[in-house]
Amino acid sequence: RPASTVVLLREHGGRLETLLLKRNKALFFAGGFWVFPGGAIDDADRAAAGGDLDRAARLAAAREAAEEAGVVADPDAMVPLSHWTTPAVEKRRFATWFFAAALAADAEVTIDHGEIHAARWLGLAEALAEHAAGELNLMPPTYVTLLKLVAYPDLATMLAAEARSPVPRVEPVLGREGEQLVTLYPGDAAYAGGDPALAGPRHRCVLDGRQWVFQCRDLPAGCQPLVPAEPGA
Repeated sequence: RPASTVVLLREHGGRLETLLLKRNKALFFAGGFWVFPGGAIDDADRAAAGGDLDRAARLAAAREAAEEAGVVADPDAMVPLSHWTTPAVEKRRFATWFFAAALAADAEVTIDHGEIHAARWLGLAEALAEHAAGELNLMPPTYVTLLKLVAYPDLATMLAAEARSPVPRVEPVLGREGEQLVTLYPGDAAYAGGDPALAGPRHRCVLDGRQWVFQCRDLPAGCQPLVPAEPGA
């Protein structure tokens, strides 16, 4: 099912921050996880976009930001970051556009306390540190997106660089290495169906306790890492 999400960002206190929302634990999909605002693209989004799916994705991201966080995000100013498709083994699957958008430092956030139970502005490094400590539950696309953006020095640099960068399209493959769950990405030795324990290139997230750990090394030529060694590369 087509869906869209927006990484809302601001500069505050000398650092780059993003808005994360905690989903109701009772929800079937991602209950209890911290996420960026987002949801399914609906018929009204498609109609307003005149059938243009990219435009519909932008409109959906803006609508979800308003519904879930009470903020106004300009769909025309959104910068595409990535496109993620839920692994084939999952019963409920989404094909999700990820966008980035700037918000004013004083933007007021209002949640509904229904689908969304909490909201926090967090520095990107702070969010990753809390996740590493097991205090912030993140799904792999959220975690990888934070890793990708944390190296940027400021919002303007990030938006300009990402606007020039190719947009990766990712369909992870789930596997297990021993007792650990892994999500495999293109270029990983096991992505095409091999044993995740085999030696070879690594392009994956490994669930270590309650935290995801990104691994990337020895990728074949032409394979773009989801988290470049240099931001914007």
